Amino acid sequence: MIWKWLGALLLFPVQMVYLVVKAAVCLLLPPKLRDLSRENVLVTGGGRGIGRHLAREFARRGARKIILWGRTEKCLKETTEEIRMMGTECHYFICDVGNREEVYRQAKAVREKVGDITILVNNAAVVHGKSLMDSDDDALLKSQHINTLGQFWTTKAFLPRMLELQNGHIVCLNSVLALSAIPGAIDYCTSKASSFAFMESLTLGLLDCPGVNATTVLPFHTSTEMFQGMRIRFPSLFPPLKPETVARRTVEAVQMNQAFLLLPWTMHVLVILKSILPQAALEEIHKFSGSYTCMNTFKGRT
Repeated sequence: MIWKWLGALLLFPVQMVYLVVKAAVCLLLPPKLRDLSRENVLVTGGGRGIGRHLAREFARRGARKIILWGRTEKCLKETTEEIRMMGTECHYFICDVGNREEVYRQAKAVREKVGDITILVNNAAVVHGKSLMDSDDDALLKSQHINTLGQFWTTKAFLPRMLELQNGHIVCLNSVLALSAIPGAIDYCTSKASSFAFMESLTLGLLDCPGVNATTVLPFHTSTEMFQGMRIRFPSLFPPLKPETVARRTVEAVQMNQAFLLLPWTMHVLVILKSILPQAALEEIHKFSGSYTCMNTFKGRT
């Protein structure tokens, strides 16, 4: 038994070096992308914003069918017609992912009408955009239900069949605010941090499930209606991401089976700084960058 543990102890650092070198080599070589031609992709919040761009990108890369979920039929219908014009079969269902019964009911309807979902993209999200004391209790609950609990319901609805088929992918459009919160968006930051923990646990839990994987995307501020009015102090140094860029990189991450993706790459520096700097220094960074007051001009989706 002792020799077995000693062997494992000696082998572990060798495995770590191998995996680091392998990852470095993969960064230099052209990636092998997964074929999407047999995949049925469901995008929550797919009627507008990043969700609409995700639907376009999956269709552009050859996905077999696109299914859109959302709460606004007008937006869903417009996006569905656009995807069909691209030559890809597309369907939409009105569904509030924060409503557990509605999620399970519409998941059943999707399976009966369209077939099995093999790629689930949890993109739907809302932001209240106020401080704790200025927040409405119902609005706070809404953020948690849609941004966090909605992923529990959608994943429980579609993951069992993915495991049976040994073919599936769970995708979460999260936010870098899950790792570094800001004032004025306490509901969003809290829900995204919970969502990140959910995906981290899920990703580890799928290690022994062949053919089923997960991807978590953590983008910086993206120029969509949802965060309309948000202002960064140095926009030339920290420009907002374009939604089409986030969509493209997300689909690529799915095709490369990448577990976690920070956008842009400079966000890795933020994670490192948060790990080593004292709280007082982090507070000064927030004040200097303008993230401390960036929500003061927030208007949100109109």
